[in-house]
Amino acid sequence: FDNFSRTDSHVVPAMIRRFHEAARSGHPTVTCWGTGRPTRDFLYAGDLAECLPFLIEHYEGPAPLNIARGESTSIRALAELVAEVTGFGGTIAWDDSQPDGQPEKVLDSARMKALGLACPTPLRAGLERTYRWFVAHLEGGVRR
Repeated sequence: FDNFSRTDSHVVPAMIRRFHEAARSGHPTVTCWGTGRPTRDFLYAGDLAECLPFLIEHYEGPAPLNIARGESTSIRALAELVAEVTGFGGTIAWDDSQPDGQPEKVLDSARMKALGLACPTPLRAGLERTYRWFVAHLEGGVRR
C-alpha cells in the first residue's frame, strides 16, 4: 500500500516502479541517483504490523524503540535486488551528479529484540511480496 508515484515516492517503491516499467518496455538502462554507496535498514511493512499489537499492549518505556531488522543494505545492492525481482535484465547506471543522501540509516534494534520481537522477513522476500502487490494493483487500475 505504498506510494509508487513517479514523482514523490520513497526509494523502494520508486525503484520497483522504474525497474518494472523498464523491464516491460525493454528499456536497456535504469539510472539511479548518486553512487549507490549509502546504506539503509529496510523493513517489510508486514513485520512492523505484526509488532504493533504487542507494543500497544505491553511497551510502556520512555525510551524510543526502533522496529527494524538491524541490517545494512547499500542502495546499490537494493537496486540489484529490485532489478532481479522485477525481471529487469539491463544495465543499472549511477548518476553521481545527483545526491546520495545521508551515508547511513541503520537502526539499533536491540531493545526490540530484548522484548522478543523480530522482523523476520528477508529483504528479497519483502521486495517480492511488494512487487506482486504492485503488479496486481497496477494492472487492476490502481495508478498512483
